[in-house]
Amino acid sequence: MILKNKTYDLVAAGHICLDIIPGIPDTGATRMEQIFRPGSLLNVGPCAVSTGGPVSNTGIGTVKLGCKVAFMAKVGDDEHGRIIRRLLDESGSSDGVKVGSETCSSYTVALAPPNIDRMFLHCPGANNTFTSDDVDYSLVAEAGIFHLGYPPLMKSLYENDGAALAETFRRAKEAGATTSLDMSLPDPNSPSGHAPWPRILANVLPHVDIFLPSLEESFFMLHRDDFLSRKAAHRGAELVDHVSPEECSAMAGRFLEMGVRMTALKAAHRGYYFRTADKSAFARMGAVRPADEDNWSGRELWCPAFCVNPILSATGSGDSSIAGFLTSFLRGLPIEQCLRVANCTGHQNLQELDALSGIHCWDETWAMVSDSNLLVIDPNVDASGWQADEQLQLWIGPNDTRY
Repeated sequence: MILKNKTYDLVAAGHICLDIIPGIPDTGATRMEQIFRPGSLLNVGPCAVSTGGPVSNTGIGTVKLGCKVAFMAKVGDDEHGRIIRRLLDESGSSDGVKVGSETCSSYTVALAPPNIDRMFLHCPGANNTFTSDDVDYSLVAEAGIFHLGYPPLMKSLYENDGAALAETFRRAKEAGATTSLDMSLPDPNSPSGHAPWPRILANVLPHVDIFLPSLEESFFMLHRDDFLSRKAAHRGAELVDHVSPEECSAMAGRFLEMGVRMTALKAAHRGYYFRTADKSAFARMGAVRPADEDNWSGRELWCPAFCVNPILSATGSGDSSIAGFLTSFLRGLPIEQCLRVANCTGHQNLQELDALSGIHCWDETWAMVSDSNLLVIDPNVDASGWQADEQLQLWIGPNDTRY
């Protein structure tokens, strides 16, 4: 427990599922189609079964880092739902998890071959019926941070221009919590992929304090057509390496204009891009605010990721990094250290097949962050106006007002 004046440090809300992760051997393949072919048989190893999605990955991750967490989600009245609730109860309180009889619980089969970006087979189940009325705001009032993840995978939240999502965050703010939102990348051909995300974000982000999407999610939601054409030009490859620092600044600037107080663009092996509003905006935050507002005000930083070799699986790595970031923020750390912890917990995640077993306790994580011998990956931000700070091991952007 970190906060002394609250029952919970964090409420982890939104998408929940049961993850089924086969252990896929290293075949030397570099593309999915080299492994999965019609009519073929692939021998695999033991299967990991765990809760998945941000309620689990971020919520239980913060528990492992020393936080007290309440979970809020929706499951079906079935065996998968009972397993999910039992696993959540082992880590925190599932009192906020609703059981619905109208649909099944969500599950995901995660295909994560070594050194190949993961692929998911996903059944949304009860997540599609989760709405603002499924949140227990009396529990939210007892928490420092309300974090919700993956609304693009939750139909009732994103439909009608995100009316239910905006209402959820409005009421969470009204309950006094600091609010945090994570996204997921929609299938471009799905209803979520055709949703009017710029309008949805404009409706929701005025009620969000901390916005933590990935670089690709941000690019897709703000510039869908450009995203798809650039994706095609790079033959379907991930676009993390094909988006410039100038474009990141522009996307983050637009999120700030929509009303968030701070935003990340999680960039996988390129680390964390992060930008904040000036400290006058912090007055609109809830129970948890920057301990040193001058340190957090008007910042633009790029913090490199730590080297991992080999990568066993990237399943939930973004969620794990958010657990590190939010825990550090709750502890009142400076912005530079919060970003290093975020990258560290993402780094820990990559060393295990599932999303949670790699996360260390806070003391061990802090020791890793403080290890000057831990190598970082060059984030390739050698662009106009960016300066490297070798002491802090990060890059400072042209919109940073502190330097």
